[in-house]
Amino acid sequence: MRRLWLSLTLVAAVGALIASVTLAVGQASRPRPAGPGMMTAQGWYGTGTGMMGGTGMSAMMGTVWLAGDGHRVTSIAAARDRATTAGTSAGLHTGEAIWFDNGFYVELKDATGDSATEVIVDPATGAVGTEPGPAMMWNTRYGMHRTGTTGPATVTSDRAQRYAADWLGRNLPGRQAQPPDAYPGYYTLETTTPGGTINGMLSVNAATGQVWYHSWHGRFIAREDA
Repeated sequence: MRRLWLSLTLVAAVGALIASVTLAVGQASRPRPAGPGMMTAQGWYGTGTGMMGGTGMSAMMGTVWLAGDGHRVTSIAAARDRATTAGTSAGLHTGEAIWFDNGFYVELKDATGDSATEVIVDPATGAVGTEPGPAMMWNTRYGMHRTGTTGPATVTSDRAQRYAADWLGRNLPGRQAQPPDAYPGYYTLETTTPGGTINGMLSVNAATGQVWYHSWHGRFIAREDA
């Protein structure tokens, strides 16, 4: 079951990589790759020490990671505990947490309360890793291509929501784009049914307007704010 979850996560991330699009002002969206290929999921979510080992931030990759301890994670509270352990060395604490049937999504915030990065907690092993996609590839402070600073956002929060709504209208009609959270270099927002039930997530690049749908989460189960 764990191997299936890992495989689905990697395949979904690569699929999202290929399917991501750029939305330019006044122009229709068109396919565009989001960046280089994803590294193997085993390095992030393995039950042993994996590629990184231990706990904390990788100085080389700029990503949050925590090896699994082999214990199942069956609640948002337990997922928060794992994410807290993973982010502590970098001075990060948990924000919003969402339980999907493929795993737990947890927002990590910095000491000032700003959104810093996003992690996934493997429900089968308790392993924690930076979320595939935008958190790895677009995050300018905690990602693989970090610059150390956030820099000015060419795309505003309101415009990011409009880009997301436009993308959803073209690709997943019926889903609604909620107000985004601003991360270093990009925005992430939830998608919902007209009745307000979460049914997905996507991110918008703050410099280019590029949209990346989070296709790896699965069915929504529960949500909790910090």
